Formats: sequence, structure tokens, C-alpha cells
Amino acid sequence: MPASYFDVDGTLVRTNLVHPTVYYLANQANPLRSLKLLGRALARAPEMLVAEMRDRRTFNELLFSSYEGISQDRLLVLADDAFESVMKKALHPHARDLVKRCLDEGHEVVLVSGALDFLMTRLADHLGAHHVIANRLEIKDGHATGRLLRPVVAGPEKARLIREHAKARGHDLNECFAYSDSYSDVPMLSVVGHPACVNPDTKLRQLAKAYSWPVVSLS
Repeated sequence: MPASYFDVDGTLVRTNLVHPTVYYLANQANPLRSLKLLGRALARAPEMLVAEMRDRRTFNELLFSSYEGISQDRLLVLADDAFESVMKKALHPHARDLVKRCLDEGHEVVLVSGALDFLMTRLADHLGAHHVIANRLEIKDGHATGRLLRPVVAGPEKARLIREHAKARGHDLNECFAYSDSYSDVPMLSVVGHPACVNPDTKLRQLAKAYSWPVVSLS
């Protein structure tokens, strides 16, 4: 049985990692705490912008440091609302159709995302996906430390995690599929036998043309 590995942000949904983060920071129980967290994140914005251009892993670590101090209970209480308010509404019109086609063909569908696991599990349930490979916050004494547990799901690390998943599940990577919108996910696309570019950025579209990779529009 082959597997289909899906990037999420930009591929299945129009949002990126920043949107649910802003939702969390803006919806703390105490408005003053929300302002404090938003202000702290805003102060780090220039550093995040540079990191986004240079290294996705560093960007993820900086972004998720914004969650420092948020209780685990609050993270989980807001998860349903964050999914409904941010991610579900941002699904590309034909995203569910593409996932359903993979399911109908008997594929194991796996979401591979730098987003947080408790949001990705909700998206997986909504789409009918079997598994998620996603980032996890470190929790100590019931609160997020602002650090991510290893491995950090970003950039080339996605390819390694897909290899590990395929090996553990007995999938032949030559028979597997991968879908992404971003040039930064070329390692993830290259590790499978059937890569596909979904709503690709300019660099990925050019690469897809050079290598005759299929291009899919979910808009």
C-alpha cells in the first residue's frame, strides 16, 4: 500500500503558521496577557522575517517561542476554536477532493506540517487522514516552555521523517506520493517516486516544468 504525504500550509490551506499563532495569542483568558504576548511576538517579527527567508527551522523555533507560558489546558481548550476559525475556513476548495481521491485509491494519507500537532490532528480528522507528522511544544509544569521537542518538522527534516515513517509502515517510497506548494519542500518531494506540486510558488513551478512533475491547482 502506498502513502500520500501532504504538506499543509499553502498546499491544503491558504493559511500559514502565523495565523493560528496570532489566534492563540489574541485569545488568552486575560486581555492584558493577550496584549503582552502579542507585543512580545511583534518585537520578534523582524528576526522572524529574516529567519523565514534563510532557515525554516529557525523560523519555526522563533515563532513557537511566542507560546511560552501558555497553559497546556488553554492550548487544548482553544484548539477546536482555532481549527474552526482559522484552518477549516482556509481550506482550498478542492483540498478534500484530492485527499479523498488518495483515500479511495487505498493510500495511507499523512499530513506533514510545521504546525502544532494538536491542530493537525483536528485537520486530519476533518479530512480523513490517517496520521500526522507535526511539531510538538515542550510542556513543563503544565505550561509551554516556548521550545519545540525534537525533531523540528521543517525543511529537509521533512524528508527524513517521511523516510522513517515509510520504513516503519512498510511503504515503498518509489510507490509513494508527496504534495507541496513550496520550493523549500523539494527534499520532501524528491524522496518519493511520485511528487506533485500544488498551487506552487514560482521557483517550484519552474522546477516542476524542468522535471515534468505534475502541477495541481486546488483553488
